[in-house]
Amino acid sequence: MIHKVTRPGQATELCSRVLSLRGTGGGNMVEWCLPQDIDLEGVEFKSMASGSHKIQSDFIYFRKGPFFGLACFANMPVESELERGARMKSVGILSPSYTLLYRYMHFLENQVRHQLETPGHYSHLAAFYEDKKGVLHAGPGRGSSLPPVYWLPSIHRYMYPEMKITHPAGCMSQFIKFFGEQILILWKFALLRKRILIFSPPPVGVVCYRVYCCCCLANVSLPGIGGTIPESKPFFYVNVADIESLEVEVSYVACTTEKIFEEKQELYDVYVDNQNVKTHHDHLQPLLKINSADREKYRRLNEQRQMLLYSQEIEEDYNPCEEDLFVLFFLEQNNRIFQTLLEVSASQDKTLTAEHARGMGLDPQGDRSFLMDLLEAYGIDVMLVIDNPCCP
Repeated sequence: MIHKVTRPGQATELCSRVLSLRGTGGGNMVEWCLPQDIDLEGVEFKSMASGSHKIQSDFIYFRKGPFFGLACFANMPVESELERGARMKSVGILSPSYTLLYRYMHFLENQVRHQLETPGHYSHLAAFYEDKKGVLHAGPGRGSSLPPVYWLPSIHRYMYPEMKITHPAGCMSQFIKFFGEQILILWKFALLRKRILIFSPPPVGVVCYRVYCCCCLANVSLPGIGGTIPESKPFFYVNVADIESLEVEVSYVACTTEKIFEEKQELYDVYVDNQNVKTHHDHLQPLLKINSADREKYRRLNEQRQMLLYSQEIEEDYNPCEEDLFVLFFLEQNNRIFQTLLEVSASQDKTLTAEHARGMGLDPQGDRSFLMDLLEAYGIDVMLVIDNPCCP
C-alpha cells in the first residue's frame, strides 16, 4: 500500500499499500492511498515520528496489523501561514513482509521530496503501486509459507541469504559500536524473549535498525527449540496510540521517541535510553552486569571482525560481510547453548554443572540467574547444580 500523511506543516505515504499523509490544524491526516479499501487507522502517526518537526529528514519502520511499513519523512520551510512556515510529509509503503522494504528506500526518499515541491501529484506513486503490488508479497512473510527470518524461533541456513536485503551495509557494525559490551546484555534479554523498548529522540530510522539487530541476537537453528516460547516480534516504531496493543504482548522489540513510555513500566521488561539498558524487575537485575564470559565473547566477536576486515583488504572477491559474521556469531553461540541443554535434558541424571556452563561460553556464577530464566522460559527439564555465591 502507498499512503501519504501530513500534519500542521507535515505529510506521509505507503505500497503493498501506498499512501499520502498531510498535517492540518487538527493533526496528521492521510492525503492519498492505494488501494483505498484498507484500514489505515493510526498509520498517520506511525509513519511520522513524534518530534520529527525538529529534523529535516528521516525514515521509519513500523507495524500495522499484519503489515510492515516503511515511510520516508522530509521537512521543508515554506512561506505559508496556513502551513505554519513548514511543509512536512511522509511517503511510505506497507507490505506483509519486512524483508523487501529496504529496496524501495531511495524511491520513497525521492517521492517525499517530490510531494513537498509539487503537492498533490500522485502519478508516480500510482505507477509504483501497480508495478510492485505483486513483488512486495513475494518475499518471506505472511503472504508465503515462510515467516520473516528475524522473528523465527529457529532460523535455517537455506533462509539466511534473504537476510542480506533487510538491512543497509554497516547496520550491524554501528550497533556494536553504539552499545559495545552491552550487546551481550541485550542478547540475553532477547534470547529470553523479554519486552524490549528502545527510547531515542528523532531521527528514529537508525533506532529502527537497532530493533532489527536486537532480534538478530536471538536466532536459533536447532529443531525442537522455541516451540513453547513466544515469538520475538519486531514492532519497530511505536507511539502512545500503540499502548493498547502493547498491553497484551508478552514479547516484542520496539522503539519510540515518546518519553512518557518510561513511566508505563507495565508495558515493557527492558528499557533502553540511549546506551543505558535498565529493567524495573528485581529478578532481572543480575542480567545487567557484564561478566568475564561476556567480555570474552565480545573480545572474540571483535577479533573475528578484525580478521574479516583484513581478509576483505587482501582478497577483493571475499564474499562474507560484517552483517553475516554478526548474525552467525550469535546463531552459533545460541546453538551451542541449546545443544548442551538438550543433551543434558536427555541424559539420565539431567544435571547441569559449572563445567557445562563454561562449555556453553557462560560464566557459571555470573550467568546463573540467566540460565535459570532460560530453562524456565524454554521449558527445558534439567537440574542446575551451580552454587549461588550469595548464599551459604
